[in-house]
Amino acid sequence: MDSFNEAIPQLIDDAGWMAPVLFIILHLIRPLLFIPVIVVCILGGYLFGFFYGTLYSIVGLSLMSLVFYKLINLFPFFQKRIIKLKQKVFKDRLLTIGQVMILRMMPFVHFHLLSLYLMDMTKTYREYMTYSIGGVIFPSMLYTAFGQGITELPWYLSLVFFVLLAMIFSYLGKRGTAVYKWGKFFPSKVYERS
Repeated sequence: MDSFNEAIPQLIDDAGWMAPVLFIILHLIRPLLFIPVIVVCILGGYLFGFFYGTLYSIVGLSLMSLVFYKLINLFPFFQKRIIKLKQKVFKDRLLTIGQVMILRMMPFVHFHLLSLYLMDMTKTYREYMTYSIGGVIFPSMLYTAFGQGITELPWYLSLVFFVLLAMIFSYLGKRGTAVYKWGKFFPSKVYERS
């Protein structure tokens, strides 16, 4: 096992610039392989370390959001399948952007289902991408840095973590279905730039 652990960094060094590109492509084909986001982010932390693993995961997940947006608009049957899944999982429940961000941190919650919610909440492609990129930053950091630790926690600590996230999710839902504007957090000059 030690020789395997030593061989991985050497393999990454030998791959050079192709290693990050292949990792980002893994994020893009991840849905086709039925690999959860958390697994790929943990892998990024293991292969590239916290900083680069997080950076590559943010790029990969942001590109995945872009691809999803384009696919939904190009293929109506794909959109119908995701909408059917949305109705099955959440019925007619309205979610806030804050709740979608919390759900993004929960492992095994369907990434594209949450992207569909973001599409419904936003009016433009730019606004959708802004929230999508903002919504993958913290989960990428969390899973890259602490993902391995979370999966190795005893079952009762994992349960406490998920109960805490569920409580935050519920609290944000009771505050109403208000949409948070990106412009509240950043000056309007930065927001209006193209």
